[in-house]
Amino acid sequence: MAKFLSEDWVTQARTLQEEYKGKGTPPPAQARINLTITEVPADVNDGPISAKIDTTDGAAELDLGAFETPDASISLEYDTAKAFLVEGNPQVVMQAVMSGKVKISGDMTKVLALGQGAPDEVALELGQKLRDMTD
Repeated sequence: MAKFLSEDWVTQARTLQEEYKGKGTPPPAQARINLTITEVPADVNDGPISAKIDTTDGAAELDLGAFETPDASISLEYDTAKAFLVEGNPQVVMQAVMSGKVKISGDMTKVLALGQGAPDEVALELGQKLRDMTD
């Protein structure tokens, strides 16, 4: 098992994303979103992490780095990012948004559209594998 967003975790997540690419229902919106993840544990990284989500090719791909011209940017704490991206718990994100812990800039309609709809069986299986590999 690897810590969420550690180098080992990102490598394993890339492999899983490649394995599942094109097998599920495309995301409900096409967007390129930058994430700034704060409050990162010292055993994961020495400071905030820049990550990005790209759904423009029909799959939701998470990777490190940032888009030069994203559709939206989101700043959130490590635990909130993990709860949403690994544990699939949108309630934690909604609570964080309502309390001002999540900052969103850019095209809010694309961010909201990505949260619509129920995940298909492929997405559920991929989510379970991500949870299984995450410490």
